[in-house]
Amino acid sequence: MFIDKAKIFIKSGNGGDGAVSFRREKYVPFGGPDGGDAGKGGDIVFVVDSSMRTLLDFRYKTKHIAERGENGGASNMFGKNGEDVVIKVPAGTVIKDFETGGILADLKEDNQKFIAAKGGRGGRGNSRFATATRQAPDFAEPGMPGEERWVVLELKLLADVGLIGFPNVGKSTILSRVTAAK
Repeated sequence: MFIDKAKIFIKSGNGGDGAVSFRREKYVPFGGPDGGDAGKGGDIVFVVDSSMRTLLDFRYKTKHIAERGENGGASNMFGKNGEDVVIKVPAGTVIKDFETGGILADLKEDNQKFIAAKGGRGGRGNSRFATATRQAPDFAEPGMPGEERWVVLELKLLADVGLIGFPNVGKSTILSRVTAAK
């Protein structure tokens, strides 16, 4: 069995910060809070791609970082969620945590998905904290940080043919006769 390995760093996006804003209109002197909630950070998603055969792409791009969520806005506007990062891997890939060595996922079927790092939750705006006794909160919730970790990708490949024999019995000779190998 042939094993191909690659070590990569993944980080999901942080959540955006909630907005502190107050409603201001011409004939509304004390409008109250209207800060919007922030967007969620992007996830890191591994997807099996049947057209891939090796982990060679991960030798050159070792850091995969998702987008952070946008901050909330005035007028109760929600922030945009961060874009997910989709990492394509070949079938038969095993994803392991680098520090613990534990297996996170074993991806076998085509289009199988695994979320390796979830994006941080977006913070709530100050309109969420308004109550009957606290009518004008001047604070908002910050976004939660995204997950980050080093992972090891292992690809297990089974060979179609194997030559087994004692030393100096002609394994290389038979291989060179059957194929165009030199």
